[in-house]
Amino acid sequence: MNNIAIRFDHVGKLYKLGLVGTGTLSHDLNRWWKTAVLRQEDPYLKIGETNDRNKKGASEYVWALKDITFDVHQGDVVGIIGKNGAGKSTLLKLLSRITSPTTGAIRARGRIASLLEVGTGFHPELTGRENIYMNGSIMGMTRHEISRKLEEIVDFAGVERYVDTPVKRYSSGMTVRLGFAVAAFLEPEILVVDEVLAVGDAEFQKKAIGKMQDVSKGKGRTVLFVSHNMAAVKSLCTRGIVLLNGTLAYDGSSNDAVNFYLQNNTHLEHGLITDHIDQLASFITVKNIEINRTPYTESTIKSNQEYLDILFEGTTTEPFKANIQLKFFNMSAVAMATFSEGAYKGVVEDVPVGNFSLHRRIRLPRYISKGDYILEFEVNTRARGNINRTLWAKRCANIHVEGGMEQFGHPMIASSEGFFGLESYE
Repeated sequence: MNNIAIRFDHVGKLYKLGLVGTGTLSHDLNRWWKTAVLRQEDPYLKIGETNDRNKKGASEYVWALKDITFDVHQGDVVGIIGKNGAGKSTLLKLLSRITSPTTGAIRARGRIASLLEVGTGFHPELTGRENIYMNGSIMGMTRHEISRKLEEIVDFAGVERYVDTPVKRYSSGMTVRLGFAVAAFLEPEILVVDEVLAVGDAEFQKKAIGKMQDVSKGKGRTVLFVSHNMAAVKSLCTRGIVLLNGTLAYDGSSNDAVNFYLQNNTHLEHGLITDHIDQLASFITVKNIEINRTPYTESTIKSNQEYLDILFEGTTTEPFKANIQLKFFNMSAVAMATFSEGAYKGVVEDVPVGNFSLHRRIRLPRYISKGDYILEFEVNTRARGNINRTLWAKRCANIHVEGGMEQFGHPMIASSEGFFGLESYE
């Protein structure tokens, strides 16, 4: 394998839908008869369908992964991205030998440390110290090697005060910090990290990403990193792999992989904005939402446009105080701007029972950046000290901005210039 650390060779994982153990005896006998006695191909490999969670198929067998083939070289930091259900976690579980592939083979060179879920590999009744030694022993390290790293692990995790307390009393954040510290500091040749870092706070996430960079660049170890944070994938990873419905859709540089993923997942069908409401209070009925004077998901901001028009119409059976909030994200899912007068000015609107119409004109920056943006629309209210989300339409529209500063010969770049704190147009 030369300097190849991991090899996936036509790997597939087939699952049966429904309740485990219900109505499978005949299938098991049929599979045994066909494969063991008649030496034929497994009949259920032919009928398994692509893992598209949004479509109902005829088969009760689904390929969580199918025909996955790629190599990872020693020292590579590979970001694995894709929608929920694309097969990312299944891929890592196969590599970590939590489950075995249905087809193909996986070859890995060196010790693998996996952090796939909060508390992976921890026994809740054991203390933090005891779990560190247990995990190190499982990885094949001696007690002396673990003791040499113990102080660094505890310090990085920030659990010195609780290291002799049973892990079952740890918060999820403490557990994931200690789990990551154990996985990173016990010097595995291959470090496998799932989305669990999202549980940690911002300070810990920064430390964890820095540690993964140190592990890969400074010590030449291999890292597989699953995340929905596209900015983290771009900054940390040298290579990106995109999974789509259990298949390998793209393999290339991290920047190109993120761009491929976003281009194929941020584009909305040319429908209505109201079709993209994720949450809605039971007392509200939505009649119409318009952004930039159109009810459709696609619209354009002209280079000389001074404001963005927002209209929300509906009926309510309960009165509420409305704060309209609009967030702009660039194509890397990085927040670029927020409009929320209720948040930073305390300006809310009383909405009585019956028909209502909420209208805002948001002043745009003088030199708005050229590019494409994803919009998130939200209406919320404050009651008894809590902010209640009345309506949430995540990724409800795409805005194409023609941009300003054309007389200077170049557009402003959103990722470096940005814009935020937008105000109403008088």
